[in-house]
Amino acid sequence: MVNQADILRRTMLQAAAAAGFATLAGPAAAADPIKIGIPVALTGPLGGVGAQMRRACEFWAKEVNAKGGLLGRPVELVIEDTAGNPATTVRTVQEMVERDGIRVITAIVASNEALATVPKLAEWDTIFVSGDNGDGRLTAESLVPNFFRANVSGPMGTRAVALWLRDSPMKNFYGLGMDYAWGHNSMDVFAAEAKRAGKNFMGAVFSPTGTKDFSTYITKIRQSGAEGVYLVLAGDDNNAFLAQAKQYRLGDKVQMLTEQVDQMSINATGDSAIGLIGSSRYPFSLDNPVNKAFVAAWQAEYGRPPDLFEGDQYQSCKVLQAGIEKAGSIEAAKLRTALEGLAVTSVKGPIVMRACDHQAEQPGFIVKVVKREGMEHPVPEVIASYPADRVTPPCNKMVYDD
Repeated sequence: MVNQADILRRTMLQAAAAAGFATLAGPAAAADPIKIGIPVALTGPLGGVGAQMRRACEFWAKEVNAKGGLLGRPVELVIEDTAGNPATTVRTVQEMVERDGIRVITAIVASNEALATVPKLAEWDTIFVSGDNGDGRLTAESLVPNFFRANVSGPMGTRAVALWLRDSPMKNFYGLGMDYAWGHNSMDVFAAEAKRAGKNFMGAVFSPTGTKDFSTYITKIRQSGAEGVYLVLAGDDNNAFLAQAKQYRLGDKVQMLTEQVDQMSINATGDSAIGLIGSSRYPFSLDNPVNKAFVAAWQAEYGRPPDLFEGDQYQSCKVLQAGIEKAGSIEAAKLRTALEGLAVTSVKGPIVMRACDHQAEQPGFIVKVVKREGMEHPVPEVIASYPADRVTPPCNKMVYDD
């Protein structure tokens, strides 16, 4: 549940956004704000991820309001902490709908939260544009008309790693994933992709969310005899594993691969992350004009480059913005139609929101964590990239045909 500090922070944010817009936009600022619901995990094991997503939404809202808002109206973020709990998330969104008149939400962190929420969207007459949720089922068997995924899905991240592995001499792989929807879904996709690539997938273990001691899991990985281990971990769990893997010198025997490499975990674990190879939903070093402008503005605001979840959530906000501008409305029916087939040039280049399954087609990137001279922390360096048509699965599917 939300504490008083959360409520105070939300109130201050709304007031600041409205005041800033009034100063910049003049009389037009008297228009009712466009409220965007941000039911985000700010506490619990995924709180670090949620903090990035909230920051991206706040950066986007400030940027939009500085330019006159959306449809001549200020953007107001309604932020609530879900602690990563599915039941709390459903209750929180329902309160946003009933209390604040919310008709658009984004920034839900965990896939099990999203899977619990999407069945209610039609009843709430609300559009949900994902900025993080990876479970492939959200754009396959669990797809609902009011859900759109602008971010990279779990299968897409796994696919990028699998494409890279096709050229790798490694043959035998083991897996470790978080024991909830995203972890199991991504591991299933990796197993299928490894087999398609002619590799041997030797099995996987799953750790409960919030695990702090990974010693028994590390022992199982070492005993498997695998040359590589595929990790589907995030937040505090990922940090704990990487630190203990270095302590047990796991990297000396096994190449660690991961679905997602983010700077937050690298900063938290330091040299423990060196050598890690995996996909990146958003590497800040992408060389295109839109991303360069975004990185420069972010650097000016926060004194550092944007991290993975910040870049991916920012892209989702920009997709949502383009959809609202095209629709001329936040009414669910109009916005849904506007989003289907929407094409935008984002920080990752051109992307298209497919009408068939509401998954945004976008490229995939493989990075390796390296120590770069002059940098305080190790950084992810892009070592391979794949076009959207190779990493985005066929419509309504989680597996690939080739």
